[in-house]
Parts: sequence; C-alpha cells; structure tokens
Amino acid sequence: MKKYESIFILDERQVEDQGKSFSEEMAELIKSLGGAIDETIAMGRRQFARKIGKKKSGIYYDFVFEMEEDKVGSVKDKYRLDQRVLRMQTFIYDERAKTAAAVSKKLAAAEAEELKY
Repeated sequence: MKKYESIFILDERQVEDQGKSFSEEMAELIKSLGGAIDETIAMGRRQFARKIGKKKSGIYYDFVFEMEEDKVGSVKDKYRLDQRVLRMQTFIYDERAKTAAAVSKKLAAAEAEELKY
C-alpha cells in the first residue's frame, strides 16, 4: 500500500458543522476500500485569492491515508460531482517534504526569537 494525501476545499454553504461529518464520511470510504487513515487535519475556513465560481472562501481539509494504487481513483470518482466539494487534489505523500517544511518553520521561529533580544 502507498501513502497518499488528499486536500479538499468544501463549500461552506453546503457543509454543516464545519465539515466534521464530511471528514467522517471520507474516513469510512477509505476504510471500506481497504485503506487506513493516518491523519485528518481540519485547516479551517480560508479566503481565496481568486473566486471559485462566485465563492470567496471555503473550508479546507487535509487527509493522509494508505491505500492500494488501483483504489485511489474510486475516492476521486466519489467526490468528483459532489456539490459540497469545490476543489480536491490527491498526491503521493512525501514524508521528506513535510519534514523539511516543519524544520524550516522551526528555524524561522528561532530566528524571530533571536531578533527580539
């Protein structure tokens, strides 16, 4: 099984409870396809740089999961025409990229602390 990351932008007008039920539904779908959820990150409501349709903001969710390669298309197909989903993208998960981003954030925070003194 490979590790994947899917990012969803949800229409805040179509989703109740800030997408909590959507994340539970996504977890159930992945489990039913023989996968396993590693991490679910609710990134909250964010403004868009440019409108998507007539919408100015959306609710972001990030899912990290393991699944067989041939079943990832089923996840995409399930949500392709779902009106709650404005955008979605699925990537092969890169552990090194996440680690590098975390290290750079820590370095930036340390530099900011040094500038205070």
